[in-house]
Amino acid sequence: MTAETNTGPMIGQRHLQSFLLFLAIVVNYMAKFNAGVAVVAMTNADNANPNFPEYDWNEMERSYILSSFFWGYIMTQFMGGWLCRRYGARITMFVSTMGSALLVALIPWFVSWGGWQAYCGIRMAMGLFQGFLFPCIHAHLANWCPVQERNRLGALANTGIDCGTLVAMFASGLLAASSIGWPGIFYVSCGVGVLWCIVWWLFGANQPKDSKFIGEAELNYIETSINSSRKAEEAELKATGPIPVPWKAIWTSVPFWALMITRCCQSWGYSTLQTEMPAYMNGVLLMDMKSNALYSALPYFASWIMAFVYLIIADILLTRGIMSITGIRKSVNSIAFFVPAAALIGVSFLDSTQKTLAVVLMCTNVGINAGSTIGSTINTIDLSPNHAGILMGIVNTAANTVPILTPLLVGIIVKDDHDREQWQIVFIISAVIFCVGNIVYVTFGQMVNQPWDAPDFMDKQRSSNLQEVGLSKALEAQQSEKVEEAKRKESEAASEKKESNESEGTKEN
Repeated sequence: MTAETNTGPMIGQRHLQSFLLFLAIVVNYMAKFNAGVAVVAMTNADNANPNFPEYDWNEMERSYILSSFFWGYIMTQFMGGWLCRRYGARITMFVSTMGSALLVALIPWFVSWGGWQAYCGIRMAMGLFQGFLFPCIHAHLANWCPVQERNRLGALANTGIDCGTLVAMFASGLLAASSIGWPGIFYVSCGVGVLWCIVWWLFGANQPKDSKFIGEAELNYIETSINSSRKAEEAELKATGPIPVPWKAIWTSVPFWALMITRCCQSWGYSTLQTEMPAYMNGVLLMDMKSNALYSALPYFASWIMAFVYLIIADILLTRGIMSITGIRKSVNSIAFFVPAAALIGVSFLDSTQKTLAVVLMCTNVGINAGSTIGSTINTIDLSPNHAGILMGIVNTAANTVPILTPLLVGIIVKDDHDREQWQIVFIISAVIFCVGNIVYVTFGQMVNQPWDAPDFMDKQRSSNLQEVGLSKALEAQQSEKVEEAKRKESEAASEKKESNESEGTKEN
C-alpha cells in the first residue's frame, strides 16, 4: 500500500497564488486593451457620453495610440526575468502593476493639454512596466506549483489573458456610455490595478516558506514535490554540466524559423481584431457604445471557452493514441488559422444591416483561433526542452513586435472608418497572412527534438570541427608530400637525362 500524500486544504495558498496571478493578468489587460474602446469614445462623443471632450484625431493618429504600448512592451521582456530573479516576483509584479495603474489614471489629464502624443507617451511607459509581468508569472508558478499540479495551476493563471481582454472590451464600453464617460475607463482601470496591488502585497509571497498563511502540511507537500524535481535536475546538471546555448544552430534551424514566422502571422491577425474591432463595429456596423461593448467582448468569451475545449480534445486524441503529437499540432493549427482567415474575409463583406452575422463570424474567428496555443505556441517544448525558455523569449519578442505594425497599417489604409471597402483590404491582408503562416508551419514545422537540443551538441560539434581541421591538415600534408615526391622524381629524371647526354657526348668524342 502507498501512503496517501497530505496536500493540505482542498483550496490552499498555492491555489490563492495562482488566482492572484490570474487577477494580475486581468487588471493589466484592462489597462492594456481599454484603448481600443477609449479612442472610439474620445473621437466620437455622440456615440458615448456627449458631456465629455471630443478630440479630432484622424485614423493614423489613433493607430499610433494603439501601437504605442508595444513600443515599450518589447523592450523589457528579458529585463523582467532578471529583476524577478534578483528581487523576487512579489516586489517586481507589485511595481509593474502599480506603475501601469498609476500611469493609466494620468491619461485624461495629460491628453487635455498634450493631445494624442501625450497619450502615446503614457502608453509606451505602461508597456515598459507591463513587460515585467509574464516573466514574473512563470517564475512565481515555478516556485509555488507542485510538479503534479503545474499544468492545472498554470492553466488557471493564464486564462486571465482571454478574461482580461473580455473584461477590457465589455467594461470599457459600458463605462464610456455611463455618467462618468470615457475618463471613467481610465479611473476604473487604475482603481482595480491599485486594489490588486494591495491584495497582492498582503497575500503574495515569493516562496511557500515566506507565506504567513500557509499550513505546515501544504508547505511540506509543495517543497517536497519541487525539491525532488530540482534534485533530479541538479543531478543531471552535475552529470552533464551547464548546457551551452547553440545560438548558431538555433538561428539556422528551419523548424525554429517556421515556428517564429507562424507565431508572427498569428499575432498579426489576432492583434488586428484586438485593437480595431471597436472602431470597425462603430464605423461600419454603426453600433452604439453599449452594443459595441457587448459584441466586442463576446469573441473573447468564445476564445476563453474554446481554449478548454481544445485542451480536452487534444488530451483525448493523444492519450488514446488516435493521433500523434505532430498530427495534433498541425491539424489544430490549420483549423485555428484557416477558419479565422475565411471568417475575416466574410466579415469584410458585411454592412450595418447584417450585424448579427458579423458578430457570429467575429466570435468564430477569435474562438477558433484559440487552438493556436496547442497548435504552435508550445511547439518550443517539442523542438528543444533544454532551450525552450530561450526559444520562447525570442519568439515572444518577435510576435509582440507585430502589434506595433498592425495599427499603423490600418491607419495608412483606412482613411474613413465608415468605408467598408477600406476595411476589406485590412481584413483580407490579415486572412492572407493567416494562411501563409499555417502553410509555412505545416510544410517546415517539426514536433520532434532537434539535434541541437542534445546537452553534448556543442562538444560533438567542436569534436567534429577538430576532426575536419585534422583531416584537412592531413590532406594538405599528403598533398604536399605528393608534390615533393613529384619534384624529387622530376629532379632525378632531369639528372639522369643530363648524365645520359654527357655520356653520349663522351662516346662521340
